Amino acid sequence: MERSVGSNRSIVTAVIRLWIVFTLHRAESRRCDSGINQRYAQEQQVQVSGPNIVLVTCDSLDGRLTFGSQNQTVKLPNINFMKDNGAVFLNAYSNSPICCPSRAALWSGLFVHLTESWNNYKCLNHDYPTWMKILQNYGYYTKVYGKTDYTSGHHSVSNRVEAWTRDVKFLLRQEGRPTTVLIGNESTVRIMDRDWQNTDKATEWIRYKATQLGQPFILSLGLNLPHPYPTPSMGEAYGGSTFKTSPYWLKKVKYQFIKIPKWLSFSEMHPVDFYSSYTKNCTGNFTNQEIQDIRAFYYAMCAETDLMLGEILTALRDTGLQNNTYIIFTSDHGELAMEHRQFYKMSMYEGSSHVPLLMIGPGISGGQRISNLVSLVDIYPTFLDIAGIPLRGNVSGYSLLPLLLRGFGEEISLKDPRRDWIFSEFHGCNVNASTYMIRTGRWKYVAYADGISVPPQLFDLSADPDELINVATKYSEVTNTLDKKLRSILNYPEVSKSVHQYNKLQFVKWKESLGKNYTDIIANLRWHQDWQKDPVVYQNAVKRWIYSTTDV
Repeated sequence: MERSVGSNRSIVTAVIRLWIVFTLHRAESRRCDSGINQRYAQEQQVQVSGPNIVLVTCDSLDGRLTFGSQNQTVKLPNINFMKDNGAVFLNAYSNSPICCPSRAALWSGLFVHLTESWNNYKCLNHDYPTWMKILQNYGYYTKVYGKTDYTSGHHSVSNRVEAWTRDVKFLLRQEGRPTTVLIGNESTVRIMDRDWQNTDKATEWIRYKATQLGQPFILSLGLNLPHPYPTPSMGEAYGGSTFKTSPYWLKKVKYQFIKIPKWLSFSEMHPVDFYSSYTKNCTGNFTNQEIQDIRAFYYAMCAETDLMLGEILTALRDTGLQNNTYIIFTSDHGELAMEHRQFYKMSMYEGSSHVPLLMIGPGISGGQRISNLVSLVDIYPTFLDIAGIPLRGNVSGYSLLPLLLRGFGEEISLKDPRRDWIFSEFHGCNVNASTYMIRTGRWKYVAYADGISVPPQLFDLSADPDELINVATKYSEVTNTLDKKLRSILNYPEVSKSVHQYNKLQFVKWKESLGKNYTDIIANLRWHQDWQKDPVVYQNAVKRWIYSTTDV
């Protein structure tokens, strides 16, 4: 009993110590949010009469499918329509390759460390001044259908606990083994019912409501596809590792063009990659046929997503609204689809971090292939630029409109005040170290944690587009230069430390809130198949982590 009391006191002391540090760190971020709110709220608003804006955001679409050889793997007629009649950005990136933080960057225009959007549970406050709220203040009619997923408090308990405990010294499978499911027949078109319901609502709104408005509008449609479907066999806390489609969509995929990705051996893998592969349940044996099927089913899911985009384009064309409407298509992140022995996202590899970004609208000539480096934080200033609304306060992105100027068929790289680099970061589950990526020119540099305890990676994308050869040591001068550039963007060792503190504090608070139920609940999260093999070992690993002070 005395040990139990002492143990509880130690936990309380740890919570208090962490809370003091965490609260001080939060103060500056809150002052920044408050300042943005006050600037827009106190300003005398002017009713604008700008063009309409439609944003279609899907989930998990690999941006490389919108151009190049991979675009030949699956028929995407509506994405190709946008390419032919507008602009495709060849080097567009997620600012944090996981659902909620990536969307937080898109809706706030800020890098995620500035809003402390650390994981799928911790993102923006519900009253954050997003671009939609600002456009509404300036007289835009606003409408949202489907997924937004940029505010705090969502996703499963298992997902958030996995993120909080990524520093614990254990290795547990957190996902179901990726698999495929074929349903329906060659006439089965609508697979993802919820997405189709939202698409139908959005097209109906365009046809019967938007045409009657006496003011400009902004419409956001958020899709879940082509994100993998849930895998109920994993239990009550199941994740999504099922790639599901019908023969109708699978016929759109050209199997002969599907590339079987090369995998490094376990001994050659970067330690963070091995952790990710293991927790995603991808370290077992996979036949080439299994890999090819997973990739084919994923591409088929992308084709279904493309048709939903097409429904929006058709509604705008039929109503004549397309003549005064900017349409933007993008995704929160990509999908590895078994590249680097992983599925899902949560990685800085191209399949995960490279996103689609296409635009059509008034004044945008067709066939533009824009090679400038851009990212999702650029959407916020772009929307305000389209609407003619002045930008108040600092944002991390730049308007895309200055890039959309030249004629048909050209690959454009204009010189303008924007940066010659993009930045992305990751602090969530399935990765056991905060990750920071800077891409500039041919180089992609990836740093981890404190910059010392985990080795960095450097890839030459021109010579090694599959990112299989880490040349950080070979090109040490480039590595050092890019690390200095990264540290000029943020003090990433300090950010990593803040995430450590946040994770431990949130876990301890969650553990204490459960009382006696803690042991049963933690044993039955998504990792239950591994945890229940030796629960005492894993409980003790958690205890050692809680009492450690190395990350405070």
